[in-house]
Amino acid sequence: MGDVEIRRSARRKRTVRAYREGDKTIVLMPANLPRAVEQEHVRSLLARLDKREQRVRPSDDELLTRATALSREWFAGRAVPSSVRWVTNMDKRWGSCSSADRSIRLSHRLQGMPPFVVDYVLVHELAHLIEANHSDRFWALVNDYPQAERAKGFLEGVSWQQR
Repeated sequence: MGDVEIRRSARRKRTVRAYREGDKTIVLMPANLPRAVEQEHVRSLLARLDKREQRVRPSDDELLTRATALSREWFAGRAVPSSVRWVTNMDKRWGSCSSADRSIRLSHRLQGMPPFVVDYVLVHELAHLIEANHSDRFWALVNDYPQAERAKGFLEGVSWQQR
């Protein structure tokens, strides 16, 4: 998962912590920690991060299964995608839908976000299979999803932070 940046701090006395920042993993650790112990911590933290992210980063097949379930729940099964997959070439949008071939693509930037956010983007794209534009009817479909406003706020916050 990309590069690892180790940030040592004299103020940090005992705790070691890691988090993802884009494709980079940031590891925070005490300045006086021996190098051998550092590498052991890095390996352990990376394994833990990977395991946690696998729980919140569904495969393409799992995305299609989830989209099908959301379509049944919110659209009485009327929105039937041919495929749903992650893509890495989408930096300005969270998702896209092609009504011609009924395929849905989600930005890899959604990976690791809370499931209600990924579900919201799926609902948004599924709604395009029923209403191809952003008409009032389209938004009525999307806004029936109970987490819509919360997810929109979450995505706006992420977008603002990345400016």
